[in-house]
Amino acid sequence: MPDAPTPPDAPQAISRLLDIMARLRDPRTGCPWDREQDFATIAPYAIEEAYEVADTIARQDWDGLPDELGDLLLQVVYHAQMGAEAGMFDFATIASMIGDKMVRRHPHVFGDATLTEGQWEEGKARERLARDRAGTLDDVPVGLPALLRARKLSGRAARVGFDWTHAADVMGKVDEEIAELKAELDSGDRARMRDELGDVLFTLATLARKLDLDPEDCLRHANAKFTRRFTEMEQDLARRGLTLRDVDVSVMEEGWQAVKRRERGEE
Repeated sequence: MPDAPTPPDAPQAISRLLDIMARLRDPRTGCPWDREQDFATIAPYAIEEAYEVADTIARQDWDGLPDELGDLLLQVVYHAQMGAEAGMFDFATIASMIGDKMVRRHPHVFGDATLTEGQWEEGKARERLARDRAGTLDDVPVGLPALLRARKLSGRAARVGFDWTHAADVMGKVDEEIAELKAELDSGDRARMRDELGDVLFTLATLARKLDLDPEDCLRHANAKFTRRFTEMEQDLARRGLTLRDVDVSVMEEGWQAVKRRERGEE
């Protein structure tokens, strides 16, 4: 039996990746596309790669996960290279800062402190003060997906007591916000409908927090379920020699319900 391959040396692999990125950004011999990028143009790719990592984990594609994590790591290396070029920071700075932060936030592991409730958030609050961002909501990133940011905003407010006591209380607020949205549907005022629908979504994100659920994960699950059911309905029609354009919505609904019954084992 052949010997198992030797795992790559981590420092050597990281050094190689940093060298590759430096060469790609070389102003004379690098890649034209890579040379013209900046922080703003690259930032969306970091978000996209993070979602691809999450998707790979959700699908339990463990063979594909290292590749996706590599794509995400490349985004850090890309920003580190641009920071180094501008004389602001480099990869070592990033690694050192996150290492310091983890040690600072875990005194019960790296020191002699005892783990206490709220210790993590107290540490983060001190860091916000040090950065002159003392407001409760100051450092909730604007660039987060809206549902995730809504959950974080309501969660941050909850830590200072601005919250409902029970999930059932939030359900009452959901009903109230939906009623306000319904009242605007006939108005034709898109600005007011946008405002009321936003309140509904924000309150639903708060409900997710009270239920200890991630609203983004809930919506991804719903998206996957919708995709699966719609595709099965379409395939059922195809087996009958039909396309979606050949039938009206009542036939589609009938097919949709048939798919749901199959999922429940009713047929």
